[in-house]
Amino acid sequence: MSGSRAAVRYAKAVLSLAQDQKAAEAVNSDMKLISETITQSDELRQMLQSPVVRSADKKSVLSSVFPKVNSNTSNLVDTLISNKRLALLNDVAASYTELYDQLRGSQVATVTTAVPLTADLKTKVLAKVKELTGKEAEVENIVDESILGGFILRVGDIQYNASIANKLDKLKREFTLN
Repeated sequence: MSGSRAAVRYAKAVLSLAQDQKAAEAVNSDMKLISETITQSDELRQMLQSPVVRSADKKSVLSSVFPKVNSNTSNLVDTLISNKRLALLNDVAASYTELYDQLRGSQVATVTTAVPLTADLKTKVLAKVKELTGKEAEVENIVDESILGGFILRVGDIQYNASIANKLDKLKREFTLN
């Protein structure tokens, strides 16, 4: 689970409230957007972490960056500001997304390949993940040319490394041990 225990507690509270109001999916979309934006923007992340920037300024920046968020999401931001915990926003967003996926019985399967996955391969990966875990999954493809070929599949705590770089490394270790 991403983030600190406090972030998880905030995420659980928002998820519970959003479920009661039948807005869990809309809040999940907001949380994904917030997490992606903060992760991609060093300036935004530094501004949220900074003790020098006033809370009112942080709130105005967030409301201009995310103008059309659900009321539950804006209430979360207000609560984090009033509790002086706005630095946790990215962790809360990531935790919320994980909790929401667990609630739906879904998960993210990360597939690292040397070239982008084709639609056919993506379908096969989804079928294999469902067979192995019994749960639906979303495929996230990471392209890393350093693995040379093959793939690395990670679902939750399970990792399967079928990359050529890994096989070459095993061979190298075998020859150096003898």
